[in-house]
Amino acid sequence: MAAPYGAPPPPLPAAAGAPAAPVAVVSPQFCAPYVVPLTVTEKALSLSDGDFTVTDANGGVVLRVKGAFFSIHRRRVILDAAGQPILSMQQKVFSMHHKWEVFRGDSSNASDLLFKVKKSSIIQLKTELDVFLASNTAEEACDFKIKGSYFERSCAFYLGNSNTLIAQMNRQYTVSNVLRGKDTFGVTVFPHVDYVFIAALVVILDEINRERRSD
Repeated sequence: MAAPYGAPPPPLPAAAGAPAAPVAVVSPQFCAPYVVPLTVTEKALSLSDGDFTVTDANGGVVLRVKGAFFSIHRRRVILDAAGQPILSMQQKVFSMHHKWEVFRGDSSNASDLLFKVKKSSIIQLKTELDVFLASNTAEEACDFKIKGSYFERSCAFYLGNSNTLIAQMNRQYTVSNVLRGKDTFGVTVFPHVDYVFIAALVVILDEINRERRSD
């Protein structure tokens, strides 16, 4: 079902190292021909856990992430600025690798599966996640990889096991955020890369890191 998605966020100057071909995991309409800067902010006053707002360089709301009440799967739904569901994400229960599954729209049907995210190994000093597209059923080699730094201050998103960057993220520390225990991330999405896909990965990364800190 087509949804009235908004235009891509405004551009920044082009960045070097962008992938040669477009990376359109959710939809080509979310791939801008320029660098897309995003800020992903956890809502401080929210009745449900896992609510985020994604804004562009001008502070305009691009996406919202809504968490479900009392969900055993820790389900999250990404909405566009008009409130239409784009993606739904849920954690696979009893997964040793903290696997998450991401579906198109508000679905959880296997036919709507877009990609999976899981920890590269069970025990990690630094966060490293593998991303597998739904078509990659063998899961022998990842389609994308996320590598985090020590203390989760930053991370990089790569095309498979290559050195080709598709996005970067940095945690933004403020006194207010620290006192409220909330997270804010500055994200740089490279040209021709699906920014909704990257936003979903940032939310999943935060969920996995949050669970690791509580272990």
